Amino acid sequence: MDRLGSFSNDPSDKPPCRGCSSYLMEPYIKCAECGPPPFFLCLQCFTRGFEYKKHQSDHTYEIMTSDFPVLDPSWTAQEEMALLEAVMDCGFGNWQDVANQMCTKTKEECEKHYMKHFINNPLFASTLLNLKQAEEAKTADTAIPFHSTDDPPRPTFDSLLSRDMAGYMPARADFIEEFDNYAEWDLRDIDFVEDDSDILHVMERRYPKEVQDLYETMRRFARIVGPVEHDKFIESHALEFELRREIKRLQEYRTAGITNFCSARTYDHLKKTREEERLKRTMLSEVLQYIQDSSACQQWLRRQADIDSGLSPSLPVASNSGRRSAPPLNLTGLPGTEKLNEKEKELCQMVRLVPGAYLEYKSALLNECNKQGGLRLAQARALIKIDVNKTRKIYDFLIREGYITKG
Repeated sequence: MDRLGSFSNDPSDKPPCRGCSSYLMEPYIKCAECGPPPFFLCLQCFTRGFEYKKHQSDHTYEIMTSDFPVLDPSWTAQEEMALLEAVMDCGFGNWQDVANQMCTKTKEECEKHYMKHFINNPLFASTLLNLKQAEEAKTADTAIPFHSTDDPPRPTFDSLLSRDMAGYMPARADFIEEFDNYAEWDLRDIDFVEDDSDILHVMERRYPKEVQDLYETMRRFARIVGPVEHDKFIESHALEFELRREIKRLQEYRTAGITNFCSARTYDHLKKTREEERLKRTMLSEVLQYIQDSSACQQWLRRQADIDSGLSPSLPVASNSGRRSAPPLNLTGLPGTEKLNEKEKELCQMVRLVPGAYLEYKSALLNECNKQGGLRLAQARALIKIDVNKTRKIYDFLIREGYITKG
């Protein structure tokens, strides 16, 4: 039997037990003869000799646990990975927040261990130096030398080619006038007025969030294609979204080994219960963060009350630590503002992020989430290279609004 490590202390990050489909808690069992994919069992299913398809109860097995030291005798592998994840989530230097997230070590212990083993460790420093030198050597070999370009070729004056290319500017590689300069005349007289009735807005809210965004984007073209064709277009996309969501739900059941709808209802109930427990843990961590500051705690309670009542949350909680928070960003006249809904505008104002940059980050995160089937905060931070706190706010907003799902 081998003693291996599972590097996450969150049970929802581990694969489910193949016997009872529950989240695995360490220690658990991995069959050494079955796979891929790996075959995991909880201790209860293992002790009663669970067998499934090719898996037999007499197969050799491995005990999966992370309760062993790696760099320090007083730190387990699970705590090492929890420390790295906490530093990634809270940011380097926020040791009190790191300690609150870990729950097993103090602020001083976290700082001392991280500085000793991950910053001042000569082994890691030499490895990083070698990687940097290798990257510089690779860049030097593939660099393209710069050479100034000559003046672009120009047709001889009063030649046939000169007459055929009248209006052509060689330095810009373009003509003075567009090929079809009147292509947009059909749209020039359209005026965009926000005069929709309350009934129409209520009808829009029956669609999912993604379809509502499409409805808002395509609203200006309804006058061109006509109301019936426009409604058919929106309804078809709403139907496509429902079908994709149903297919994804059935695929999730199949992955979990569910073969009938009676088991699916039990699975949905347990999944909802687990999500509620995770929300409670998140709320508790926020309470611990602001419990020492009465003003910030009151602001946090008002914000939670707004969320529970279905209203837009108030301003973010600010602590009386002496730092003055920057005023909200004025979005008036900034490109891309018209593409945002009200909640996205509020986010850009509070985070002080221009709409164009937010739309690029949102598109990148949506694409990565669709590829991976989910997205973690660490992946989001590796994808968009901005301030870690801004990345976390954007990531939490997209999760809360249903644009992406947590991996």
